[in-house]
Amino acid sequence: MLIRGLEKCSVIDYPGKIAAVLFIAGCNFRCPYCHNPELVLNKEEKLQKFGEREILNFLKERADFIEAVCITGGEPTIEKELPEFIKKIKKLGFAVKIDTNGTNPEILKYLIDNNLVDYIAMDIKAPLKDYKKVAMTEANIDKIKESIEIIKKFSEYEFRITLLPELISQQDLLDIAKTLKGAKTFCLQQFRARNCLNPEFNNKKTYSKEELEQFKKLLEPYFEKVEIRVNN
Repeated sequence: MLIRGLEKCSVIDYPGKIAAVLFIAGCNFRCPYCHNPELVLNKEEKLQKFGEREILNFLKERADFIEAVCITGGEPTIEKELPEFIKKIKKLGFAVKIDTNGTNPEILKYLIDNNLVDYIAMDIKAPLKDYKKVAMTEANIDKIKESIEIIKKFSEYEFRITLLPELISQQDLLDIAKTLKGAKTFCLQQFRARNCLNPEFNNKKTYSKEELEQFKKLLEPYFEKVEIRVNN
């Protein structure tokens, strides 16, 4: 399995743990605001290349410092070799977090049933009826729903959404909250207006911190916890 990016140390990608972050290339969505266009489009000339052995050796060397591994993308669940690779990481004693768009519930269930994942973060793109507006491709909504239900029954997880006025309104957030009602954690992520998959979004308006705080208060009755993550 080929890793196309490595962040050697992060204190923000895995809640409560020091983690290495591994980036997988390729994605089945084309969200215009995505800030990893090289990964989504798998632009090989602009990406690093790390083989499995190189990554596993790196993790062994950092075992006294790093507690966990976050696997993100792109969309890591479309990588067929993902489960076998995670097995090798788990044998080294690391906790594993997966970032996903929820389009592959079968893989999520397999990872959970085989104790290969410790934390799941699922990105919610829009109200279910409007997914195509953000994903910019046909999404199997039944699979999205299935992933939501699988994750809600898991021990450690979060749902999160990237917010920008052009795509997500207050009513959209309420519709999403009703779908996710009772979930543990919902994260409101401020849109990062740079290096977007669609360059037209590099200068789009973002919600203010005050507006995000208003959304947080509005959504708190639906979740155990609502968090705000603001980009600098």
